[in-house]
This record gives sequence, structure tokens and C-alpha cells, in this order.
Amino acid sequence: MSVLEKVRPERGVAPERERRVTDQLGRRVRAGELLWRYLLLLAVLALTVGPFLWQLSTSLKGPTEDIYSSPPSFLPGRPTLHNYTRVAGTIPVWDYALNSLKVATASVVTNCVGSALAGYALARLRFRGRRVTTLVFVLAMLVPVEGILIAQFTTMRELGLNNTLIGVVLPGAVGAMNVLLMRNAFRALPYEIEEAAYVDGADVWQRFLRVALPSVRGTVAVVAIFAFMGAWDDFLWPLIVLSDPSRFTLTIGLNYLHGTFANDERLVAAGTVIAVAPLIALFACLQRYFFRGVGEGAVKG
Repeated sequence: MSVLEKVRPERGVAPERERRVTDQLGRRVRAGELLWRYLLLLAVLALTVGPFLWQLSTSLKGPTEDIYSSPPSFLPGRPTLHNYTRVAGTIPVWDYALNSLKVATASVVTNCVGSALAGYALARLRFRGRRVTTLVFVLAMLVPVEGILIAQFTTMRELGLNNTLIGVVLPGAVGAMNVLLMRNAFRALPYEIEEAAYVDGADVWQRFLRVALPSVRGTVAVVAIFAFMGAWDDFLWPLIVLSDPSRFTLTIGLNYLHGTFANDERLVAAGTVIAVAPLIALFACLQRYFFRGVGEGAVKG
């Protein structure tokens, strides 16, 4: 056997390549940089998910377990669901949750419909004052909510909607940020698609419902999630406009639970888990569309 035959690799056997970690652009990521990235992600995960896991653990602890022990015990010794039944027996938590569900559902419907219509008009229709209208929506995002609470309360009182769930929904029926998200998503669509539909005889409504809207389903899901979270977690405005305890939302009801039983953190933790569970379920169902929709609404300004 010659020297060349000894050095030459066998046919059909590919040489082993060094495994490399690359980013989205194909550039190699060093081991130290990769380690720092994972450490940063773990720190962010601990800061965001850690408090919820601690509340969940506290809600599952029985009355005989010490929640103030040092060092703290994360896992409950004997998990129990008794705290959740105590919350339901202390305050009408399910009635409050139903009121919050009504408000959140109405907010999702009004925001999705109104934001889609307004966003399509700003992105596709040609009318006088379109740029000024877009600027108004941008400036509306700069106004703090606390600065317009008195005006909102006065308006609801003049309309006779005080102490009603409609009065809770109406001020946030269409959010400025949601309109701008839908506008950017529609602007990112190629004009040629709608031009082909126009040539085929489709009017504005047909182009909106059959061509444009199905192409931005991801952004609609983002608007739905934002609207649901904003209405479900809202505390200040329902506290101001509602006075009848039978119409309280869940956030107000849990506040009364905390004020009455401030020393029993197990009940407060159980109520917190009840309030957060629907948000987790909603995001789990729409997460596939959420991340795609963020990109749809952020392609062009």
C-alpha cells in the first residue's frame, strides 16, 4: 500500500466537522458568549416566573406549614387545595371572575373589530387627513391614563353608564396601540394582492374581509391577547366607576380579600393563582399566532 493510499480517506466516509453554535446570520458564537447568554436568560426567567411559582407554592401549603420559615421552603410538605375552597367561601370569587370575563371578552371583540377597521383605513384608503389621524393615534399613546380618569368618569356619568360593566368596557373599546399594530400589519401586505382582487371586481369590504384580514391573523391574535390582558388586569378604572359589589371584577374582589385577611397569605396566593390562570390558558392557545403577529405588526412604520 502506497503512502497516498494511507493518507487518502475512504470513499463514502465524510470527514467529521467540528460542531459550532451559530446565530441567525450564521456567525459563530463563542462558548463564553453563549454561557453569558444562558445565564442572562436564566436570570430573567427567575425574575419573571419565580414570583408566580412562589405564589403557587404558597397557595398549596396547609395551615400547619410555616410560610415564613428561614431558610424558606419552596415545595409544600403536604399539598392541599383547601385554600382555593376557602377563597370561594370567603368572597364570591366566581361571580367576580364572570364579570371580569364579560368585560375582557367585550374588550377583545371591540378592539379586534375596531382596530382592524381603523388600521385598514389608515393603511389602504386614501382620504384627506390620514397622516394627521395617524399622528393623533401616536399622541394618544403618550397621554397617561391617570390624566384622563376624571374626564372618563364625567363622561360615563353623563351617559348614565356609571356602575355598569359597559362603563368599564367603553373607554378601552379601541386602543391606540392596537390600531397602529393593525395599520403596520396591513401596510406590510403587498399591494399586488389587493390589486388582483380589485381587477376581479371585489369592492373594499370584500378585499378587507377575504384578502387582507386573513393575511394578518397573527396580528389580530396579538391584539386579542393585549386587549384581554388589559381588561382582565385593570384595577383602577373599575374601582372608580363601579360601586355595586355584585358588579365588581376579579381584581377588585381580590383586593377586598387581601384587606380583610392580610395575615393569611395563603388565601391571597390562591386568589392570585385564580386570577392568573386564564391569562396563561389564553397565551398557551394563541402563542403560535402571537410571535408571528408581532413580526407582522412591526415590519414597517
